[in-house]
Formats: sequence, structure tokens, C-alpha cells
Amino acid sequence: MILNNIRLFLKIAEKGSMVAAGRELGLSATTVSERLASLEAHYGVVLFNRTTRSISLTEEGRTLVEGAKRVLGEVDDLDARIRHGADTLSGVIRVSAPVDLGRSIVSGVITQFTQQHPAISIELSLSDGYVDMVGEGFDIALRFGAVTDSTLRARSLGQYRRIVCAAPSYLKTHGTPLAPADLATHNCLVMRFGGNLDNIWRFGPDKKPQIITVRGNMLVNDGSLVREWALAGRGIILKSELDVAQDLKSGALIPLLTNYAAAPNPLQMMFPPGRAQPQRVRALAEAVKLAMKKHEMDQTGAEPQ
Repeated sequence: MILNNIRLFLKIAEKGSMVAAGRELGLSATTVSERLASLEAHYGVVLFNRTTRSISLTEEGRTLVEGAKRVLGEVDDLDARIRHGADTLSGVIRVSAPVDLGRSIVSGVITQFTQQHPAISIELSLSDGYVDMVGEGFDIALRFGAVTDSTLRARSLGQYRRIVCAAPSYLKTHGTPLAPADLATHNCLVMRFGGNLDNIWRFGPDKKPQIITVRGNMLVNDGSLVREWALAGRGIILKSELDVAQDLKSGALIPLLTNYAAAPNPLQMMFPPGRAQPQRVRALAEAVKLAMKKHEMDQTGAEPQ
């Protein structure tokens, strides 16, 4: 019973709502409340701060989330090995990835992985903003840039530059910027990453870095949409080379300010805190890593840095 109550607790933490957790698990509000109270009585602590409008994890609750995911993952792995054999992977994996990367590469990995392991279910959440891996219950998250949460474990998937580019039609009408300062007179299509506005663009060379604040008439939190706007000639964008490699190769987008390229950003695959990962998560992480290597070799003939 304690494991079932812990599973319910994790679902409440994931959904941020006792009602939503109960609805997904087919439990009444009374049952959810009683089982959570039983779990809190078992540990002798309060796991959620509750108000009439919201709930949030206490420090003890966050500790339980971190440990419970690891323990339940091991229990599920053991159950799968006993039921289906040691070589069979099963269970649910929750993955977060940037929109463009999720559509172009990660979705293909998931398709192939689930075909190879039919007992696996994968939930892919596409977002260009910050995600709370522990609070939202993700097993794997892919993000560009340095890891700011020191409690997360991370594996580098390579270094990739962000490229300033625009469609030939935009450049024909508005001209081509020759230096970063010229962007002040151009329509730059800006991304929003969660609560952060990506309107401060950094340029090299490394010994003389330049920081330019750009402006434009269109703002969006979807990397795929900002790319579509650029392809339609609506303005200049700053995107990872992973997202626009094919557009640059075909000539649909033209790279700009290449002599002022900034240092590349790392692409990180992150995991929640904990010593052990379920076998299914390790297997999917390895599949993502191999797919990134193959993609890089297909594009350049060399492995990621």
C-alpha cells in the first residue's frame, strides 16, 4: 500500500493538483486526500503546502520526489524483468525537448525506440522554456546551454553554434547587415524561453565579444514558428545550427555575420537527481546520444565536439 500511495504522491506532484491526479488515476477527491494524509502520517511530515487555489512541495516533499522516482523505477525494472525476462524493457518514460529539436530528431528516436521496445510508452513534451524536471516528473530533458541547477545530472551531446540568418527575400528587400550593430535597423524575430526574452544576441570574435539588443515586430515562444516566419521573409533570426542546417544547405536561409560568430553552446541531456536510472531510461538516453552523433556525421562528416 505504501508504494501505491507514493505513486499517487508523485502523480500529484507532476500534475500540481490533487483533483487532476485523482481524475487521471480514476480516484475520488476523498480517496486522494485520505491516501495522501496516510502517507504524510507514515513519514510524520507535511509533503505539500496547501492553499485553496494551489499546492506546492515542501522541502520534505521534494526529497521524497527525488528518492521515490529512483526507488519506483527500480521496482518497475525488477517487475519487468521477472514478468517479461531480463532483456525486455517496459514502463513509461517522460521526455522534454526544445520544439525544433524534438520534431526533427527526438521524435524519430522515439518512433524507432518504441518499435524496438513495444512495452515502452514515451510521453514527449516540446517546450523551448525552462522545465522543472523534478516537479514535472521528467526522466530526460534536452536543453541548450549550461546547466544552472547543480542538483541535476547532465551528459553533453556536443557543441553547436547559433547562427544569424534570414531568407533571400528579406535580404533583397531590406539589405544585408554587415556588422552586428547593423541589426539595429533590421526586423529581428525574437524568441521567448519561458520568462526570458532572447533579445540580447552575443557575437564574437572571442577576443572582442559584442552584445547587441535586437528588436522586431513578432515575438513567440515556439522555435519552429520563428523559423517558419524567417523562411517566409518576415525577418532575421538567431537559431541553433541543428535547427536550420537543412535550410542553410538548400539556400532557403542565408547565414549572416559569419565573421562575428560567438562560441558554440553545449547541448545537454539532463536527468533528475539520484544515483540510479531505470534501465529503460538509460537505453533511451543512449539511443538519443547515438542519434545525435549520426545526425552530426550526416551533416558534416565528423562527430560532435
